[in-house]
Amino acid sequence: MKPEIVKLLQDLNFTEYEAKAYLALLDKSPLSGYAVSLGSGVPRSKIYEVLGGLVDRGEVLISHEEPSLYTPLPPQELIRLKKRRAESSFEAAEAALEHYSFVSSNRENIWNITGADAILERAADAIERAQQRVLLEIWPEEAKLLEKDLHAAAKRGLDVLLVVYGELPDFEFAQVYPHDSSDEITREYGGRWIVVSADDREVVAGIVSLGADSRAAWTLHPGLVMPITEVIVHDLYIYELMQAHRETLEATFGPNLIELRKRYNAGPNGYSMAARLGLGG
Repeated sequence: MKPEIVKLLQDLNFTEYEAKAYLALLDKSPLSGYAVSLGSGVPRSKIYEVLGGLVDRGEVLISHEEPSLYTPLPPQELIRLKKRRAESSFEAAEAALEHYSFVSSNRENIWNITGADAILERAADAIERAQQRVLLEIWPEEAKLLEKDLHAAAKRGLDVLLVVYGELPDFEFAQVYPHDSSDEITREYGGRWIVVSADDREVVAGIVSLGADSRAAWTLHPGLVMPITEVIVHDLYIYELMQAHRETLEATFGPNLIELRKRYNAGPNGYSMAARLGLGG
């Protein structure tokens, strides 16, 4: 009996004993309770209680004879049953909880998120909640991880706009704006960052390229949502201006406006924002 399969069944809300009894019945059935105990390693003193629970949930069938015999629900039927029950539970929970909302104090707080996976999960949640538009500043690596969520938002009729630091093909469902000087900016930042603004009311922003050391903030605070959203909008303005007047602007401010970058930050000379903030060394 493979431990990994037992663990998978435990993830489906089987107890360890239930998983072992079910697998024993899959291996050979019908069986008496005593035979299931012998084949599964479940103690004889526990086997009828374990089988009774599986029968009550419809995951094992019992015959009406003496002694009673047991047979398992076929795996495909078991999975369909589990899915239906899970969907039903989610629907019931959604209905029960819909009258609850974020307490008003949430709008006044800034919540810390640690770890790249948790940051991307929070970003995906924000995208799923959006009803009008989603704005992002993002690198291709993270954009691809959020592609399914962004595509779903576009299919719901939302405007999906991405300012991307690098090349991002195959995102026809979104409006993609490549950011100039992507390589230089990546070096300046000391990593990849993400900024998500959902409906101009919710923001997730932080560094995502440091694995477990990645840090981001999530907030509904209007005093932060508004200026952070405007940062993305500002980069969209710059993109449009560069498309229309690149030659004139670069004649004044250098290729990709490098002279402006040098004037207002350290520019591509080894400055690392991540290091400055004590992230990732």
